[in-house]
Amino acid sequence: MGRPLWFVELLKKTFPRIKLIAKLTNVPFIGKIIDHMLFEGDNLIYLPKDQVIEINKSIDKPSETVLPSQVVEHFIKKAKYHWIMNFCICRDSSKCEDYPKHLGCLFLGEAVLGINPRLGRRVTKEKALEHVKRCREEGLVHVIGRNKLDAVWLNVSPGNKLLTICNCCPCCCLWRVLPHVSPKISTKIHKMSGVKVKVSERCVGCGTCTKGICIADAIKIVNKHAVINTACIGCGRCVDVCPQKAIDISLDDKEFLKKTIKEISPLVDVT
Repeated sequence: MGRPLWFVELLKKTFPRIKLIAKLTNVPFIGKIIDHMLFEGDNLIYLPKDQVIEINKSIDKPSETVLPSQVVEHFIKKAKYHWIMNFCICRDSSKCEDYPKHLGCLFLGEAVLGINPRLGRRVTKEKALEHVKRCREEGLVHVIGRNKLDAVWLNVSPGNKLLTICNCCPCCCLWRVLPHVSPKISTKIHKMSGVKVKVSERCVGCGTCTKGICIADAIKIVNKHAVINTACIGCGRCVDVCPQKAIDISLDDKEFLKKTIKEISPLVDVT
């Protein structure tokens, strides 16, 4: 049975303290318990925004270009059950003022049948595709994969039949805790295969890219030049905001679509 509304409202009230909970994952015994309860078996992939990614011209002919969003579309078309939440719990809890709170997560798989019907609704493949397209148009970034935390807070099972597709903003996303959680947990959220983010010589060190844009806190100004570290999740938001157009994000792996689908498929059965 899905979670009652009172539980969801209580959960929203705890959201401002999420960073404190994240830091507890670094305490040996407590961290192990939190990982087991909320993140066991997780694998989440950030998909770069279609608009900012540079596809290597050797990969596809211009008329046959494959985009990151097609990973999401693949699973939507494959899935038998589709569920759209009435709200984004992250933006709703944080009272987001910059992105739509009503554009919630899309869940796929048989486990969606257990979600409290007052939290969202079942939709067709076509409506699900329209939803993710609208999310991209609003500047949200897709995160896709298995996320035990969703199965827990929604109180649905089995976890291997719930595929999460989050539509994230840079200001409210739960994964802003990435710099604070234990490495064991943070490595379960990563960039897509083949994605590379580089800072060019055009960088003047203005620091725009460091002002609350990167949820992984992976970009710093060092000696008047932006430097991106290995924590980068390849979402492409820094590319979007750079006034000098000094940050480039590229996709050089011609097998990225096949590899990403292959990585996710064994984790969750959406049929």
